[in-house]
Amino acid sequence: MELEHRGGLIKKKLESRRAARRGRRNRHTRYRKPRFLNRRCPEGWLSPSLEHRVLTIETWVKRLIKFCPVNEIWVEKVKFDTQKMQNPEINGTEYQQGELAGYEVREYLLEKWGR
Repeated sequence: MELEHRGGLIKKKLESRRAARRGRRNRHTRYRKPRFLNRRCPEGWLSPSLEHRVLTIETWVKRLIKFCPVNEIWVEKVKFDTQKMQNPEINGTEYQQGELAGYEVREYLLEKWGR
């Protein structure tokens, strides 16, 4: 059985909520002194999207345990270096520059679409 996460959808909704919240907060704070380094995340904090992934897996495991015996659970936590997979010789600043280094976005798109 494979679980499919709603990570992208959740991220989009969180970003729209954040934008609305920032708009409300910043509407009347024109001359207020800006905050500086006074917010910290508590120990063990996960971003909402990651927390949702963890809770989704936990919920589905609990549901499966109700219907059939589960002896073992394997969670695959893997980070892939997709740039290294495409180009094994990549190193150093090549990671940071990417494919569009030296291109203007407009020129790149015109070249890509052959116009």
